Amino acid sequence: MRVIRVATRDGGYPVLVGESLERSGEAARSVNDGGRAVVVADSNVAPLYAGAVKSSLERAGYRAAVHVIAAGEHNKRLAAVEGMYEAFYRHGLDRTDLVAALGGGVTGDMAGFAAGTYLRGVACLQLPTTLLAQVDSSVGGKTGVDMPWGKNLVGVFHQPAAVVADPGTLNTLSPALVADGMAEAVKCGCIMDSTLFFDILNGRFDEDKTDMIAACIDIKRRVVEADERESGLRMILNFGHTLGHAIERAGGFARYSHGQAVAAGMVWAARLGERLGVTPPGVSGLIEQAVGRWGLPGQVSERGSALYDALTVDKKRDGDRIRLVLLKDIGEASVVPLPLAELREHLG
Repeated sequence: MRVIRVATRDGGYPVLVGESLERSGEAARSVNDGGRAVVVADSNVAPLYAGAVKSSLERAGYRAAVHVIAAGEHNKRLAAVEGMYEAFYRHGLDRTDLVAALGGGVTGDMAGFAAGTYLRGVACLQLPTTLLAQVDSSVGGKTGVDMPWGKNLVGVFHQPAAVVADPGTLNTLSPALVADGMAEAVKCGCIMDSTLFFDILNGRFDEDKTDMIAACIDIKRRVVEADERESGLRMILNFGHTLGHAIERAGGFARYSHGQAVAAGMVWAARLGERLGVTPPGVSGLIEQAVGRWGLPGQVSERGSALYDALTVDKKRDGDRIRLVLLKDIGEASVVPLPLAELREHLG
């Protein structure tokens, strides 16, 4: 097991890479002395792991309960969070207690948001069970829900009390869900670690992904420690996501998975960087090869106004400009403001 400690203004927290979910109660008790815990899991994950996590929490001395939410990005709504609040109330959570977010990025985002806003802040143990959540969303404290007009537009920064990343959970994932996580891993290599990128491109992590998960988390750690509230450097974590979120919205959050949309968004951003003279020629082709190894697309059919309309409500819009993450090269990212009028021309 590897322990990566993330330092934050509130003191920080451990990320346990390689720890079993069956020891999640011990991880919780090491950072929290409350008496009650609620495990939030979606309808796909709950039958697989919720019982083991609940039992582990009980062995650690918690009075634990499980709250099951409907699976899927289309259920990432305030109504689901309200259901969590009711479960917290009925179980008697107070500000010393714990919420355990068990599942993928959707569950982690929503349960983290619910924990961060219930009683103005209850501790949250992140238990990511998908590759995407393990390499990215469970670390860093960004939580939230989608609105009909855009992704993650309502949220709060709420750092976890601890994160347990158990690579064993990846064995139950479909190839499509593994591919979604690989899109985020490719992103990590693109923005800060060329060795990681080329290791992914060359198939080093096709089987055992533990080292890759740890490398991605360490990248996230370095960025979060430098910019906890996304006012500067942390924006580079959005490489591929600006257009990716627009693709998801244009597809009604159903046509494309998050990983598919981000993959196409990264290739598009690299091509844009090449046209603007920011990115060396050929980088977009390398990224397309890397995501293509996992069956992810280099482009999608959506064009023009559908994408532009979605981009105009992006959180990174600044007046009549939008801040895009472009690559100076594989492993080196920069934030480039682009006028919206110019952006429209590049959307095809």
